[in-house]
Amino acid sequence: MTRVKDIEARGMQHCETTALGVLLRHEGLDLSEPMLFGLGSGLSFIYWDSKAMGFPFLGGRVKPFELTRNLAAALGLELHVAETTSPRKAWQNVMAPIAAGRPVGLQLDSYHLDHFSSKVHFGGHIVAMYGYDGQDAYLVDTAAQGGAVTTGLAALARARAERGPMTARHRSFTLTAPSSIRSPQDRIVPAIKACADAFLHPPIANLGHRGIEKTARQVPKWLQRSDSPREDLPRAAVLMEKAGTGGALFRNLYRDFLAECAQLTDSSCLRTGHSLYAEAATLWTQVAVLVTTAGETGEAKHLVEAGSLLHELARVERDAMQALSRL
Repeated sequence: MTRVKDIEARGMQHCETTALGVLLRHEGLDLSEPMLFGLGSGLSFIYWDSKAMGFPFLGGRVKPFELTRNLAAALGLELHVAETTSPRKAWQNVMAPIAAGRPVGLQLDSYHLDHFSSKVHFGGHIVAMYGYDGQDAYLVDTAAQGGAVTTGLAALARARAERGPMTARHRSFTLTAPSSIRSPQDRIVPAIKACADAFLHPPIANLGHRGIEKTARQVPKWLQRSDSPREDLPRAAVLMEKAGTGGALFRNLYRDFLAECAQLTDSSCLRTGHSLYAEAATLWTQVAVLVTTAGETGEAKHLVEAGSLLHELARVERDAMQALSRL
């Protein structure tokens, strides 16, 4: 068996922040999950639909791996990324850092992982790997997926080789902290302002506050949009509340990040942003309940109510980000 020593295999709520936590704790930097998410400017919104899709997708965070790049830049970490089309080279890219005593982050398709409870293709899943033997890889995944887990080496190879939406070419990565790392507290305001700017000025109408407004107009039509509303609508709600989001489509995580920041920095703008995101988190959970109920009952009135709440959410989140942009 080859494994990195002194790994704290702490599964958290979201996959990418869980992996980042493992890698950074090994470098001597222990940050809360909301702080990892916020310093990585992780919050976003996307309404994604096309004729090729069975049902629309609502996303509440930046695209996979962007959070990692943002966090590394914010803290001045050395991020080493390896990608290849060769499975053999991909395995070498994992073995070398582990042999050198360093855990590795992997982006892969969770569908193939032995331990994963939901057999759905998701090519943006990220885990930390800290060891292997002749049969299994030793991984850290989210708490919901078991935290410290194993998966067969063949299953891991399939997960890394999968192609499709959000996949990467056998991507693996390591993080190295410099001897004098930037203070996380000093990076809070730039991270918040960057997140707010992207949210307030999206390049297309499917993103940011404009995307939430578009969703408000589309959700009342969801019973007609779906061939299987009893399955599709509750599943959409589960993806918002569970599926590694931390609840409320990542709004709980950002609310908690802002609360932690408000304890470190005295700012009325921060307090306003935190208060509004606390409201937004509650509203998103209410939307998820209404979408589930509509799917179970087939009654459109619940989607009309969800649409009204989404119009309110677009306003609440826009106001929150405008306050935060003034930091």
